[in-house]
Amino acid sequence: MLQEPIVATVMIFALIAFGELLSVLTRARVPMLLTAMLGFLILTWIGIFPENILELSTLPALGAILIGPLIVHMGTLMRFSILKMQWRAVIIALSGLVGALTLVLTLVTLMFDFTTAASGIGPLSGGVVALLITNETLTNLGMTSLIVVPVLVQAFQGVIGMPLSTFFMKRYGRAYMKNKSTTGSDSVGFEEERGLSRFSLMKNNTIKLFVIFLLGMFGILLGDVTGIHYTLFCLLFGILALNTNLLPKSALESANSFSFMMVALIFVIIGSMGGITPNDALTNIPAVGAILGLGIVGIITGGFIASKLVGWHPYKGIPVALTALIGFPGDYLICEEVARSETDNLEDENALFQELVTPMLIGGFVTVTVASVFIASFIMSLI
Repeated sequence: MLQEPIVATVMIFALIAFGELLSVLTRARVPMLLTAMLGFLILTWIGIFPENILELSTLPALGAILIGPLIVHMGTLMRFSILKMQWRAVIIALSGLVGALTLVLTLVTLMFDFTTAASGIGPLSGGVVALLITNETLTNLGMTSLIVVPVLVQAFQGVIGMPLSTFFMKRYGRAYMKNKSTTGSDSVGFEEERGLSRFSLMKNNTIKLFVIFLLGMFGILLGDVTGIHYTLFCLLFGILALNTNLLPKSALESANSFSFMMVALIFVIIGSMGGITPNDALTNIPAVGAILGLGIVGIITGGFIASKLVGWHPYKGIPVALTALIGFPGDYLICEEVARSETDNLEDENALFQELVTPMLIGGFVTVTVASVFIASFIMSLI
């Protein structure tokens, strides 16, 4: 019976639903993705989940092709007027990475060696691409025994980063709501749909979905041709589609498709935990712990200093720096959970969500999508 794709899918889906329920009951103190990732790892270790459960479920295969369209959707959350104000998020995100680089490359090198420090810094700064670059370099150098270090850093950084980000964001959310009367919000309203009046076909959900997937496809193809990571093109296309009124704000939600597509993507995300064995975790705990501990201290310190310099509340800026540990979709999901948990009506929830989500998404793209690739490429070239 476990060999049926629907059974495997429901087993993993149950874990995600439990994580969502726990997030609601704890008012986002325990993020859904954290529960899902740790739960998947533990249930696989003790044999409740078969090792090939992701292969049995066909949903991860769908989730793998949804990243481009989902990032196009992320772009449709960002008006130009809002983006102009996000230069602070870029500075904070980069400052967090500088702090992590400084501590990890100095102290971890002294504690272990430079190769160990270098193997963890790329994945720590975020992104699967950085992990692939690191693993490829270690393999070419014949240092395959070290590959488990970047894999474990990549696997567990979100487990630590999500509750930390939630902690700071919840406190900022409370402060923001107290001063809401003097703080502007970028609310979602029906005026977004009215802007589409000259594109009457775009009111059809099927047409909307086709355009979103089409833009995602163009982003991926341009990434292949240019060597620039495709997520940047997808994000740009989403931003342009919103600001030219080709697509409405929150395009996938407008097409009634966002929730299912996010669930499919979460299947892929939690699957990254599947290849880790208990022995892998135990053997490399000292090195991985040092990289994660010092790296996180560096990120928080850099984010705090930069927040003060650019005039942001540290509780707003530090989570932006911590996006290096989370990335997409974790950064988006945490914004949803915090906005839901810290408000008691839809208007306030939307106002707080809009306040949180744009700098978090910008920070995530700066760290995970752009900076991590450069950091991994440069640092690994020094070995």
